[in-house]
Parts: sequence; structure tokens; C-alpha cells
Amino acid sequence: MNTYTTPNPSRGPSEHAIRDQVVIAATEHFGHYGYEKTTVSDLAKAIGFSKAYIYKFFGSKQAIGEVICTNRLNMIMEIVNSAVAESPTASEKIRQLLKALTESGSDLFFHDRRLYDIAAVAARDKWPSAAIHEERIKQLIENIIVEGRASGEFERKTPLDEATLAIFLLMKPYISPVQLQYNLESAGSAAVLLSALILRSLSP
Repeated sequence: MNTYTTPNPSRGPSEHAIRDQVVIAATEHFGHYGYEKTTVSDLAKAIGFSKAYIYKFFGSKQAIGEVICTNRLNMIMEIVNSAVAESPTASEKIRQLLKALTESGSDLFFHDRRLYDIAAVAARDKWPSAAIHEERIKQLIENIIVEGRASGEFERKTPLDEATLAIFLLMKPYISPVQLQYNLESAGSAAVLLSALILRSLSP
């Protein structure tokens, strides 16, 4: 007798939908109570699932936080990539990169303060989502430098990796959620001043 049963085709989408439901509820809960003050038990009660059921989809509270953090950081990168793509020169791309990063980070802080805290925890504790975000920014900086060198806007003597890292480190106090929250008052003017400093250092 053949005991094989056809898999339920709705199982995958159903589980995906439940994961999304947990993330949406967790985003709302973290946004209201804060990430570090919320336990998985708190989430389970708020969502109406058992704690064990949530653990079926997420191995830890951090795993849920990672998804939320990734979503928020992806939103920031979409804004940044759009600003850079619309800039006609490599020099302008540098200006718009720093401007978009500081503005989008500041906007998240002021409008979703408790969700901003998740990004700060991710940066502080070196979550994969935060590390990936930093690598994307470094790669974007490197691409802009390469473009500027090809167009003759930027010097070519400094090793590419050194120039990329130096620029990233200059920007970091206004990029990292951990540091930006202490530099919000100067973020706007800093974006202009740092861009000018970076461009002078890159000039041929």
C-alpha cells in the first residue's frame, strides 16, 4: 500500500504569512514598548500565539529583531541609493550620500524612536543586519570613488581600500545609530562640512 501523501501546497505560504504576522505585531509592540524591554512571552501574549509557537518560526527575540532591523535599514538604503543614482557627478554623489544617510537616520530617530533603538542595538551588538548595512555603504563609497577617478574628479594615488575606509570612518558618527543619536543637532551641518572635507581630500 502506498502511504505517500501529497504535501499541502498551502503550507509554505501559510507559514510565510504567519512569520509576516509575527513580524508586523512585533514591530508594533517594539515600537510601543521598546525592544530591550520586551520578552518573547510579551510578544506571545500580544499576538495571541503561544511562546512555543513563535519559537517555531524564530529561534530567538533577536531573530525577530533582525528582520525588523533589516526592513528598516533596507528602507534607508533605498533612499540613499535613489539620491546617489540621481546625482550627475561623483562629487555630487558624495554630497548626496552623506546627506541622505544623515537625514534618513534622523527621520527614523524622530518618528520611530523605539524602532530606531533596534537599529542601535544591532549596531552595538554587531548583528549581521548591521554589518551588512555597513558593507553596503562601504561598497557604495568605493563605487563612487572608482567613478570619480575614471572621470578625473578624484586623485588616484591613495589605495582604493584605504580611501574607502577613511571616508566611511569620517561618516560613521552620522551613520551609525549608536553614534548618530548623540550627534543629531549637528547632523545637518556636519553632512555639508564633512562632504566638503572629503571632496578636498579626493581632489587630484
